[in-house]
Amino acid sequence: MTDIGSRSGDAKLIAALTAARLYYMQDMTMEAISRELRTSRSSVSRLLAFARDTGLVDIRINSPLERVGMLEHRIRERFRVTAHVVPTPEIANEVERLERVALTAGRLLSQFIDSNMTVGVAWGSTISVVSRSLTQKQTHNTTVVQLNGAGNTQTSGVEYSSDILQRFGLAFGAQVQHFPVPAFFDDPSTREGMWRERSTLRVLNLQAKMDVAVFSLGSPAAEVPSRVYVGGYLSKEDYRSLNEDHAIGDLATVFFRADGSWKDIRINARATGPDLDRLRRVPRRVCVVSGMSKLASLRAGLSAGLVTDVILDEGLARRLAEEG
Repeated sequence: MTDIGSRSGDAKLIAALTAARLYYMQDMTMEAISRELRTSRSSVSRLLAFARDTGLVDIRINSPLERVGMLEHRIRERFRVTAHVVPTPEIANEVERLERVALTAGRLLSQFIDSNMTVGVAWGSTISVVSRSLTQKQTHNTTVVQLNGAGNTQTSGVEYSSDILQRFGLAFGAQVQHFPVPAFFDDPSTREGMWRERSTLRVLNLQAKMDVAVFSLGSPAAEVPSRVYVGGYLSKEDYRSLNEDHAIGDLATVFFRADGSWKDIRINARATGPDLDRLRRVPRRVCVVSGMSKLASLRAGLSAGLVTDVILDEGLARRLAEEG
Protein backbone atom coordinates (compact mmCIF):
# COMPACT_ATOMS: atom_id res chain seq x y z
CA MET A 1 0.00 0.00 0.00
CA THR A 2 1.09 3.60 -0.65
CA ASP A 3 2.12 5.54 2.42
CA ILE A 4 -0.20 8.56 2.47
CA GLY A 5 2.17 10.58 4.62
CA SER A 6 5.04 9.91 2.25
CA ARG A 7 2.93 10.86 -0.76
CA SER A 8 1.89 14.11 0.93
CA GLY A 9 5.51 14.83 1.79
CA ASP A 10 6.59 14.35 -1.82
CA ALA A 11 3.85 16.71 -3.04
CA LYS A 12 5.03 19.41 -0.63
CA LEU A 13 8.64 18.86 -1.72
CA ILE A 14 7.73 19.21 -5.40
CA ALA A 15 5.68 22.36 -4.74
CA ALA A 16 8.55 23.89 -2.74
CA LEU A 17 11.06 23.12 -5.47
CA THR A 18 8.84 24.66 -8.15
CA ALA A 19 8.26 27.80 -6.07
CA ALA A 20 12.01 28.10 -5.38
CA ARG A 21 12.93 27.86 -9.04
CA LEU A 22 10.39 30.52 -10.01
CA TYR A 23 11.44 32.84 -7.18
CA TYR A 24 15.24 32.48 -7.23
CA MET A 25 15.95 31.61 -10.87
CA GLN A 26 13.17 33.50 -12.68
CA ASP A 27 12.84 36.56 -10.40
CA MET A 28 9.08 36.09 -10.15
CA THR A 29 7.26 37.76 -7.27
CA MET A 30 5.44 35.69 -4.67
CA GLU A 31 2.17 37.13 -5.96
CA ALA A 32 2.94 35.95 -9.51
CA ILE A 33 3.99 32.52 -8.21
CA SER A 34 0.78 32.20 -6.21
CA ARG A 35 -1.23 32.80 -9.39
CA GLU A 36 0.79 30.25 -11.34
CA LEU A 37 0.54 27.61 -8.60
CA ARG A 38 -3.07 28.54 -7.87
CA THR A 39 -2.44 29.02 -4.19
CA SER A 40 -2.21 31.91 -1.76
CA ARG A 41 0.73 34.27 -1.35
CA SER A 42 1.18 33.12 2.24
CA SER A 43 1.37 29.50 1.05
CA VAL A 44 4.12 30.48 -1.39
CA SER A 45 5.99 32.19 1.44
CA ARG A 46 5.75 29.03 3.53
CA LEU A 47 6.94 26.89 0.62
CA LEU A 48 9.99 29.13 0.14
CA ALA A 49 10.73 29.01 3.85
CA PHE A 50 10.40 25.21 3.75
CA ALA A 51 12.81 25.10 0.80
CA ARG A 52 15.39 27.15 2.69
CA ASP A 53 14.95 25.37 6.02
CA THR A 54 15.31 21.90 4.52
CA GLY A 55 18.40 22.77 2.45
CA LEU A 56 16.71 22.59 -0.94
CA VAL A 57 17.93 26.12 -1.68
CA ASP A 58 21.61 26.88 -1.49
CA ILE A 59 23.63 28.43 -4.32
CA ARG A 60 21.70 26.23 -6.72
CA ILE A 61 18.31 24.57 -6.42
CA ASN A 62 18.46 20.82 -5.80
CA SER A 63 15.57 19.00 -7.44
CA PRO A 64 15.87 15.22 -7.16
CA LEU A 65 12.17 14.46 -7.23
CA GLU A 66 10.39 17.16 -9.24
CA ARG A 67 9.37 16.94 -12.87
CA VAL A 68 12.13 19.25 -14.08
CA GLY A 69 14.81 17.16 -12.40
CA MET A 70 13.43 14.02 -13.96
CA LEU A 71 13.39 15.62 -17.42
CA GLU A 72 17.00 16.73 -17.01
CA HIS A 73 17.97 13.21 -16.01
CA ARG A 74 16.16 11.60 -18.97
CA ILE A 75 17.71 13.98 -21.49
CA ARG A 76 21.16 13.42 -20.00
CA GLU A 77 20.74 9.64 -20.21
CA ARG A 78 19.40 9.75 -23.77
CA PHE A 79 21.72 12.31 -25.37
CA ARG A 80 24.72 12.42 -22.99
CA VAL A 81 24.38 16.18 -22.47
CA THR A 82 23.76 18.34 -19.40
CA ALA A 83 20.21 19.68 -19.60
CA HIS A 84 19.04 22.80 -17.77
CA VAL A 85 15.24 22.75 -17.94
CA VAL A 86 13.44 26.01 -17.21
CA PRO A 87 9.98 25.64 -15.58
CA THR A 88 7.27 27.11 -17.80
CA PRO A 89 3.48 26.89 -17.53
CA GLU A 90 1.66 25.34 -20.46
CA ILE A 91 -0.20 28.60 -21.11
CA ALA A 92 3.04 30.54 -21.69
CA ASN A 93 3.47 31.84 -25.23
CA GLU A 94 6.67 31.54 -27.24
CA VAL A 95 7.95 34.99 -26.26
CA GLU A 96 7.46 34.26 -22.55
CA ARG A 97 9.21 30.90 -22.91
CA LEU A 98 12.15 32.56 -24.65
CA GLU A 99 12.43 35.25 -21.97
CA ARG A 100 12.45 32.69 -19.14
CA VAL A 101 15.02 30.51 -20.88
CA ALA A 102 17.21 33.52 -21.68
CA LEU A 103 17.15 34.69 -18.06
CA THR A 104 18.34 31.28 -16.84
CA ALA A 105 20.95 31.10 -19.63
CA GLY A 106 22.31 34.52 -18.66
CA ARG A 107 22.94 33.31 -15.11
CA LEU A 108 24.35 29.94 -16.06
CA LEU A 109 26.83 31.42 -18.54
CA SER A 110 28.52 33.28 -15.68
CA GLN A 111 29.34 29.84 -14.25
CA PHE A 112 30.71 28.56 -17.57
CA ILE A 113 32.82 31.58 -18.58
CA ASP A 114 35.99 32.45 -16.69
CA SER A 115 39.34 34.18 -17.08
CA ASN A 116 41.79 33.14 -19.82
CA MET A 117 39.01 31.77 -22.01
CA THR A 118 38.02 32.28 -25.64
CA VAL A 119 34.25 32.37 -26.00
CA GLY A 120 32.55 32.01 -29.38
CA VAL A 121 29.16 33.72 -29.70
CA ALA A 122 26.66 33.33 -32.55
CA TRP A 123 24.24 36.16 -33.36
CA GLY A 124 20.50 35.55 -33.64
CA SER A 125 17.11 36.24 -32.06
CA THR A 126 17.63 33.94 -29.06
CA ILE A 127 21.22 34.95 -28.26
CA SER A 128 20.22 38.61 -28.55
CA VAL A 129 17.73 38.12 -25.70
CA VAL A 130 20.31 36.10 -23.73
CA SER A 131 22.85 38.93 -24.09
CA ARG A 132 20.44 41.26 -22.27
CA SER A 133 20.14 38.80 -19.37
CA LEU A 134 23.81 38.16 -18.62
CA THR A 135 25.01 38.24 -15.03
CA GLN A 136 28.05 40.47 -14.57
CA LYS A 137 31.31 38.65 -13.83
CA GLN A 138 34.68 40.32 -14.09
CA THR A 139 37.31 38.17 -15.82
CA HIS A 140 40.76 38.87 -17.24
CA ASN A 141 42.42 37.83 -20.50
CA THR A 142 39.07 36.64 -21.87
CA THR A 143 38.11 37.07 -25.53
CA VAL A 144 34.63 36.97 -27.05
CA VAL A 145 34.75 36.12 -30.75
CA GLN A 146 31.94 36.26 -33.31
CA LEU A 147 31.13 32.83 -34.74
CA ASN A 148 29.70 33.83 -38.12
CA GLY A 149 29.37 36.85 -40.40
CA ALA A 150 26.21 38.94 -40.30
CA GLY A 151 26.14 40.96 -43.52
CA ASN A 152 23.74 40.54 -46.44
CA THR A 153 22.61 42.55 -49.50
CA GLN A 154 20.41 44.80 -47.34
CA THR A 155 22.66 45.51 -44.36
CA SER A 156 26.21 45.05 -43.10
CA GLY A 157 24.79 43.35 -40.00
CA VAL A 158 27.55 45.00 -37.97
CA GLU A 159 25.27 47.00 -35.68
CA TYR A 160 23.08 43.99 -34.80
CA SER A 161 25.89 41.50 -34.19
CA SER A 162 28.05 44.14 -32.51
CA ASP A 163 25.35 44.89 -29.92
CA ILE A 164 25.22 41.22 -28.92
CA LEU A 165 29.01 40.88 -28.72
CA GLN A 166 29.44 44.13 -26.80
CA ARG A 167 26.94 42.98 -24.15
CA PHE A 168 28.97 39.79 -23.69
CA GLY A 169 32.18 41.79 -23.55
CA LEU A 170 30.81 44.20 -20.95
CA ALA A 171 29.32 41.42 -18.83
CA PHE A 172 32.65 39.59 -18.55
CA GLY A 173 35.16 42.42 -18.98
CA ALA A 174 36.31 40.66 -22.14
CA GLN A 175 37.96 41.77 -25.35
CA VAL A 176 35.59 41.52 -28.34
CA GLN A 177 36.64 40.26 -31.77
CA HIS A 178 34.22 40.86 -34.65
CA PHE A 179 34.04 38.81 -37.84
CA PRO A 180 33.39 41.40 -40.58
CA VAL A 181 32.27 39.11 -43.40
CA PRO A 182 28.81 38.42 -44.87
CA ALA A 183 26.68 35.61 -43.50
CA PHE A 184 26.84 33.96 -46.94
CA PHE A 185 29.17 34.69 -49.82
CA ASP A 186 27.69 34.75 -53.32
CA ASP A 187 30.21 32.21 -54.56
CA PRO A 188 32.07 29.40 -52.72
CA SER A 189 35.33 30.46 -54.38
CA THR A 190 35.02 33.89 -52.77
CA ARG A 191 34.88 32.30 -49.36
CA GLU A 192 37.86 30.10 -50.17
CA GLY A 193 39.86 33.20 -51.11
CA MET A 194 38.79 35.13 -48.01
CA TRP A 195 39.67 32.18 -45.79
CA ARG A 196 43.28 32.55 -46.99
CA GLU A 197 43.47 36.25 -46.05
CA ARG A 198 45.53 36.95 -42.94
CA SER A 199 42.87 39.19 -41.37
CA THR A 200 40.28 36.43 -41.72
CA LEU A 201 42.68 33.72 -40.60
CA ARG A 202 43.30 35.63 -37.38
CA VAL A 203 39.58 35.32 -36.47
CA LEU A 204 39.40 31.71 -37.64
CA ASN A 205 42.40 30.87 -35.47
CA LEU A 206 40.68 32.46 -32.47
CA GLN A 207 37.60 30.35 -33.14
CA ALA A 208 39.79 27.26 -33.29
CA LYS A 209 40.93 27.96 -29.71
CA MET A 210 37.44 28.34 -28.24
CA ASP A 211 36.84 27.03 -24.73
CA VAL A 212 33.10 27.79 -24.84
CA ALA A 213 30.70 28.27 -27.75
CA VAL A 214 27.29 29.89 -27.19
CA PHE A 215 24.59 29.51 -29.82
CA SER A 216 20.98 28.67 -30.55
CA LEU A 217 19.52 26.54 -33.33
CA GLY A 218 17.54 28.10 -36.15
CA SER A 219 14.28 26.77 -37.51
CA PRO A 220 12.18 28.13 -40.40
CA ALA A 221 9.03 27.19 -38.44
CA ALA A 222 9.84 29.09 -35.24
CA GLU A 223 7.11 31.34 -33.83
CA VAL A 224 9.84 33.73 -32.68
CA PRO A 225 11.56 33.87 -36.08
CA SER A 226 15.20 32.88 -36.41
CA ARG A 227 16.87 35.98 -37.82
CA VAL A 228 18.59 34.15 -40.66
CA TYR A 229 15.16 33.22 -42.08
CA VAL A 230 13.54 36.66 -41.83
CA GLY A 231 16.44 39.10 -42.08
CA GLY A 232 16.96 39.04 -45.84
CA TYR A 233 19.75 36.46 -45.75
CA LEU A 234 18.11 33.80 -47.92
CA SER A 235 16.75 34.13 -51.45
CA LYS A 236 13.98 32.06 -53.05
CA GLU A 237 16.70 30.00 -54.73
CA ASP A 238 18.35 29.41 -51.33
CA TYR A 239 15.08 28.16 -49.85
CA ARG A 240 14.58 25.85 -52.83
CA SER A 241 18.13 24.51 -52.45
CA LEU A 242 17.68 23.94 -48.71
CA ASN A 243 14.42 22.11 -49.33
CA GLU A 244 16.02 19.91 -51.98
CA ASP A 245 18.91 19.15 -49.62
CA HIS A 246 16.46 18.30 -46.78
CA ALA A 247 17.89 20.87 -44.36
CA ILE A 248 15.78 21.32 -41.22
CA GLY A 249 17.74 23.93 -39.26
CA ASP A 250 21.01 25.75 -38.79
CA LEU A 251 23.71 26.48 -36.23
CA ALA A 252 25.30 29.89 -36.82
CA THR A 253 24.17 29.81 -40.49
CA VAL A 254 25.54 26.31 -41.11
CA PHE A 255 22.60 24.09 -42.09
CA PHE A 256 22.06 20.45 -41.17
CA ARG A 257 19.61 17.60 -41.75
CA ALA A 258 17.58 15.55 -39.30
CA ASP A 259 20.37 12.95 -39.17
CA GLY A 260 22.97 15.63 -38.34
CA SER A 261 24.72 15.51 -41.72
CA TRP A 262 25.71 18.88 -43.20
CA LYS A 263 28.78 18.80 -45.44
CA ASP A 264 27.01 18.28 -48.78
CA ILE A 265 24.25 20.86 -48.19
CA ARG A 266 25.09 23.25 -51.00
CA ILE A 267 24.59 26.58 -49.24
CA ASN A 268 27.15 25.60 -46.57
CA ALA A 269 29.91 26.03 -49.14
CA ARG A 270 29.06 29.76 -49.04
CA ALA A 271 28.31 30.05 -45.30
CA THR A 272 30.66 31.76 -42.86
CA GLY A 273 29.62 29.81 -39.75
CA PRO A 274 31.94 27.28 -38.07
CA ASP A 275 32.86 23.91 -39.48
CA LEU A 276 30.65 21.63 -37.39
CA ASP A 277 33.32 18.95 -37.09
CA ARG A 278 35.65 21.56 -35.60
CA LEU A 279 32.86 22.84 -33.35
CA ARG A 280 32.54 19.36 -31.80
CA ARG A 281 36.08 19.77 -30.46
CA VAL A 282 35.14 22.82 -28.36
CA PRO A 283 35.13 21.64 -24.71
CA ARG A 284 31.81 23.30 -23.79
CA ARG A 285 29.08 23.95 -26.38
CA VAL A 286 26.08 25.74 -24.89
CA CYS A 287 22.84 25.65 -26.85
CA VAL A 288 19.99 27.94 -25.75
CA VAL A 289 16.65 27.05 -27.29
CA SER A 290 12.93 27.45 -26.63
CA GLY A 291 9.64 26.68 -28.33
CA MET A 292 8.16 23.49 -29.72
CA SER A 293 9.03 24.46 -33.29
CA LYS A 294 12.71 23.93 -32.44
CA LEU A 295 12.17 20.25 -31.55
CA ALA A 296 13.38 18.77 -34.85
CA SER A 297 16.49 20.94 -35.09
CA LEU A 298 17.32 20.38 -31.41
CA ARG A 299 16.96 16.62 -31.67
CA ALA A 300 19.24 16.63 -34.73
CA GLY A 301 21.83 18.84 -33.04
CA LEU A 302 21.91 16.66 -29.93
CA SER A 303 22.10 13.42 -31.90
CA ALA A 304 24.96 14.84 -33.97
CA GLY A 305 26.97 15.64 -30.83
CA LEU A 306 27.00 19.40 -31.40
CA VAL A 307 25.93 20.24 -27.85
CA THR A 308 27.33 19.62 -24.36
CA ASP A 309 24.90 21.83 -22.41
CA VAL A 310 21.34 22.65 -23.46
CA ILE A 311 19.16 25.27 -21.77
CA LEU A 312 15.52 24.83 -22.78
CA ASP A 313 11.95 25.35 -21.66
CA GLU A 314 9.98 22.65 -19.88
CA GLY A 315 7.49 21.97 -22.69
CA LEU A 316 10.22 21.42 -25.26
CA ALA A 317 12.18 19.28 -22.80
CA ARG A 318 9.14 17.07 -22.19
CA ARG A 319 8.61 16.46 -25.91
CA LEU A 320 12.30 15.77 -26.39
CA ALA A 321 12.36 13.27 -23.51
CA GLU A 322 9.16 11.57 -24.68
CA GLU A 323 10.19 11.15 -28.32
CA GLY A 324 13.87 10.57 -27.66
